[in-house]
Amino acid sequence: MTAWTPPPYADPTAFTEQDLVLEAAGQMAPGTLTLPRHPSVGVVLLAGGGPFDRDETSGPNKPLKDLAWGLATQGIAALRFDKLTANRPEAMATSGYTMTAEYVPHATAAVRKLAEHVDRVFLVGHSMGGKVAPKIAAEEPLVAGLVIMAGDTQPMHHSAVRVMKYLAETGAVPPETVALFERQASVVDSPGLSHQTPSADLPFGMPASFWLDLREYDPVATAAKLDVPILILQGGRDYQVTVADDLPAWRDGLPNATVKILDADNHLFFAGSGPSTMADYQVPRNVDPVAVSTIVDWLP
Repeated sequence: MTAWTPPPYADPTAFTEQDLVLEAAGQMAPGTLTLPRHPSVGVVLLAGGGPFDRDETSGPNKPLKDLAWGLATQGIAALRFDKLTANRPEAMATSGYTMTAEYVPHATAAVRKLAEHVDRVFLVGHSMGGKVAPKIAAEEPLVAGLVIMAGDTQPMHHSAVRVMKYLAETGAVPPETVALFERQASVVDSPGLSHQTPSADLPFGMPASFWLDLREYDPVATAAKLDVPILILQGGRDYQVTVADDLPAWRDGLPNATVKILDADNHLFFAGSGPSTMADYQVPRNVDPVAVSTIVDWLP
């Protein structure tokens, strides 16, 4: 395994890091606070869907650590934390598991902790972390604004079918996988979906509680009710959350938001060329410096 390499735009002498533990809803989530010398603005970083640690470690890459170090070099504090399922992926198959329960309590605790060090706290959410960010902001008035990086708006079970079709075309998954996800997505859409629906009948083996929670949540409508600035970042080469399938809903529902497409970037905001594939995520990279500078320049 290739070790993570700090991005060239990060200066470790410009900040310090300290570990901490966030307590919420009777559960502990360890995290890291990255502090420049005199910060006035800070961000809470939210990883995407899956059992990610605080760095959003994916193979040799750590996108959220890239962001934390890149932002702190520019004087912006950052707090990131392990998701409750980090190193415990089996918890995602537990009855009662939901996106809301996994993100909202500890993200709220992170906002309050970071507010002890800075004047204004923003959320920077990637993928599902971007999707859930409006829900967190709706519940925590200390949130001063949102940065949504590749936040999906298409229902997740529908996008799962689309992604599987793409991967089947590239040979990454067999064609029968598409048919399986189509059957499972139809169960999520069914009015008969209930907490008794077996997880084996649902996408990714996630319990019915997860899909029922998602069916009730509209990230765009939730964000539209917020009175805070919003930045939407989208990778042009992203095949998971796409310019064609997800970005239009943000544009239509949030006409006052700032939207920027980084044409060269994939889902992890790694710059490249040609069609993006699953294998890209295993190549050592760092988050595109343009993504970091765009956030820095936008933060009020």
